[in-house]
Amino acid sequence: MSARIALFLTFLLTLLSTGAAAGTVRLATWHLELDRDGPGLLLRDLRRGGDPRITAIAGLIAEVAPDVLVVQGVDYDHGLRALSALRDRIAEDGPYYPHLFALRPNTGWPTGLDMDGDGRRGGPRDAQGYGTFSGQGGMAILSRYPLDGEGARDFTAMLWRDLPGALLPRWPDGRPFPSQQAQAVQRLSSVGHWVVPLRLPSGILSLLTFHATTPVFDGEEDRNGRRNHDEIRFWQRYLDGAFGDPPTRRFVVIGDANLDPAAGTGRRGAIRALLADPRLRDPLPGRATVNWEATGPLRVSYILPSADLAVTGAGTHWPPEGAPGRAAAELAGPHRLVWVDLTLD
Repeated sequence: MSARIALFLTFLLTLLSTGAAAGTVRLATWHLELDRDGPGLLLRDLRRGGDPRITAIAGLIAEVAPDVLVVQGVDYDHGLRALSALRDRIAEDGPYYPHLFALRPNTGWPTGLDMDGDGRRGGPRDAQGYGTFSGQGGMAILSRYPLDGEGARDFTAMLWRDLPGALLPRWPDGRPFPSQQAQAVQRLSSVGHWVVPLRLPSGILSLLTFHATTPVFDGEEDRNGRRNHDEIRFWQRYLDGAFGDPPTRRFVVIGDANLDPAAGTGRRGAIRALLADPRLRDPLPGRATVNWEATGPLRVSYILPSADLAVTGAGTHWPPEGAPGRAAAELAGPHRLVWVDLTLD
């Protein structure tokens, strides 16, 4: 049987399975850390096959079988060729996702300016978001259900200074860090902020997704810590109506905030406020989603459904010690796949 026929049959089985449980949807998010050092290398590795990390990742996704998968750490290219190849690799072991969505991220987007205050230009930290090339380590959505790309809202180009109450960094003498010129072009999103309508049989579910910068690897000006704080705080201001009419029901904040509300380094006020927002539910309070060697377990990835949605299950996929699949989970990387089941009328 050819690979094309096999993928088509998988697609048909996907349609049948989703139709049988049309009132329930499983959402998942996972920072895959599949970004490569140069453009086209991820696509090359996916087409070659045999990469043990990619094999492990595909196997774990097959075990959870989410209807909608939001991923971070996947290189962006025009035409979504790498994302399509990743989708096809996942389908060899698990679900087939006919609907893909990704936009050019701020990672590696050149500015021509010194953005990190080191006196040099052209480095990965001088881009709009950290990256050695444009599109490195982007984010994407893979879905069994249609995604309304035309109706999506993309806030990736919004300037940091345009966020009400922005915590812009400054030098000790009060001057804008690294310069007024840099702050005039600096975008808020280190990767992106999107609002993407998901078309379910029961109606629209809005996906509010992002990937915030790490709050470390800077200096006393706390540029990354302040930016991380404001990238998280954006969602509350969005829901307040600061950037147009937001959804008032059936929405989910989903992605990698890169910040634990109780441990690690960073300005925790924004994530604590988001978790306490009465418009949202927190299905996994205190659940670690990453285990870095330098920090130990932390919670950095989140799925926060709106308060009107019924949560019927939630978890992080991490087989216990000695269980089948534990070796594959450890090979897949430090981040854990986070999933939530929602029942929608």
